[in-house]
Amino acid sequence: MTRSNQRAPRHADLSQPVRLLDEADIPALLAEHKNPLILVLDGVQDPHNLGACLRTAECAGCAFVIITRKNSAPVNDTVRKVAVGAAESIPIVQAGNLRNALVKLKDGGVWIAGTSDHKASQSLYAAKLTGPLAIILGAEGDGIRHLTAETCDFLLRIPMLGEVPCLNVSVSAGVCLFEAVRQRGHR
Repeated sequence: MTRSNQRAPRHADLSQPVRLLDEADIPALLAEHKNPLILVLDGVQDPHNLGACLRTAECAGCAFVIITRKNSAPVNDTVRKVAVGAAESIPIVQAGNLRNALVKLKDGGVWIAGTSDHKASQSLYAAKLTGPLAIILGAEGDGIRHLTAETCDFLLRIPMLGEVPCLNVSVSAGVCLFEAVRQRGHR
């Protein structure tokens, strides 16, 4: 049973391939959204994490998701099952060169926020996340790459209060994206 304001989860039609876009599609995607929120995944290799991130991005109303072509899990049946239909409903850009994709976002007026537990001095909860924004999350264990971090306008950290040094990437995606949703006034 679902509440009247909730949708029942969709299940992926695995008989149809997912259409992946590339960097050349970014300007057109940006043109479709006045104030886009975008999730960028830098080398997420676990298909369960990728699927969960896609599902979270779709639920948070992201305009699209960017993944890397190399060192990323392919959008396969496992990803699609975990995403519960999100892989089919949210545009996915598969970037051959992530830095070029980020430059296209910047050219389109999007601010780039990277997440880093070591280099970021600014807490996620102190940052302004209300304008056109892309949030970058990195690979399991490694985080975002050095060149990716250099391309960011600012770096954020999620305050960690326990002894474990970091969250799972899909959990981090939920925390970051829904803080942006909260700040944008969606209640």
